[in-house]
Amino acid sequence: QVQLVESGGGLVQPGGSLRLSCAASGSIFSRYAMNWYRQTPGKQRELVAAIIRGSTTYYADSVKGRFTISRDNAKNTVYLQMNSLKPEDTAVYYCDSTPPSGYWGQGTQVTVSS
Repeated sequence: QVQLVESGGGLVQPGGSLRLSCAASGSIFSRYAMNWYRQTPGKQRELVAAIIRGSTTYYADSVKGRFTISRDNAKNTVYLQMNSLKPEDTAVYYCDSTPPSGYWGQGTQVTVSS
């Protein structure tokens, strides 16, 4: 069964931190890479971070140095540690794989506001 379940979002003040989790079914988690995306109303979904099978990582310039992606292969879970959050990080965050699973979870809302 294809499954992607994101969690960990919430309301946080600027400068704060959150850790997102994405639990994936094994058939998705074993693919080439796991990725975090985010989307705001009226905008296209953008790739935020990726972790290739192993430890190679990629970050969008807007989050480099603030976000860290990691994976727990035993739990089929990928994480996104977000530090020094800014209001412009406000979005719904989703995870997916490369190649794409063809499925989007419900996402998790991150709101950065004072």
